[in-house]
Amino acid sequence: MSSDETWTLSGRDPAATIATQGFVVLAPDELREITGIAPASLERWRPAWDSLPADRYLRDGGRYRARRHSCFVHESDGGAVRQAPHRAHWQPLDYNALHGGIERMFEPIERAIAGDPDWRRLLAALGALFARVAASDRWFIEAHQFRIDTADGVGRPTPEGAHRDGVDFVAVILVARHHVRGGESRVFEADGPRGIRFVMDRPWGAVLLDDARVVHEATPIQPDGTDAHRDTLVLTYRRGGFQSP
Repeated sequence: MSSDETWTLSGRDPAATIATQGFVVLAPDELREITGIAPASLERWRPAWDSLPADRYLRDGGRYRARRHSCFVHESDGGAVRQAPHRAHWQPLDYNALHGGIERMFEPIERAIAGDPDWRRLLAALGALFARVAASDRWFIEAHQFRIDTADGVGRPTPEGAHRDGVDFVAVILVARHHVRGGESRVFEADGPRGIRFVMDRPWGAVLLDDARVVHEATPIQPDGTDAHRDTLVLTYRRGGFQSP
């Protein structure tokens, strides 16, 4: 993969950086500044990743992923966020050749998180930021809690490989990185030669992506100690409705 010195990981104005190059990386303090959420509030959510149910839909035969999934709607006028009725996660094969074309019904995100005012504040703040890049009156948001572990020796954060999600914007937020090697994040131009690689290693840092302009992946992880795992929160923002068959 080539890298290009005209790309930068961060920028003083995240929305402007996304508009310029298709992605931006936020340090934990930058994410907190954008959302107005205190560190204690974020840490309050972290134990929920210890009780995620196993992902029963992995088509590569792996047992390394656990997750929960819920949907929300953000109204730009007033910034209100409401939880949508629970529904299956679906992607077309064009965007996910491994798991596309099937309705995957995961357990919902626990009420203690989904009903937390700071959770709604996080979703609304990122929605407002993305609306500065591409105007939208309403965002349809899918939230995914992931734990990738190494109980079988290796874990794959993105078993489908470098991909787009079929949405407008994606936020990948690191929750924890515990005793692992690997897990390098990679971002590529969707229709060009440029690419960049980096490791997310600070909890509550994030990478924000324009899904139409870039593809992304994270490389496999291997254990570097006991109970090795990588926890993330992935939020996707889409105009026009949730993806469905």
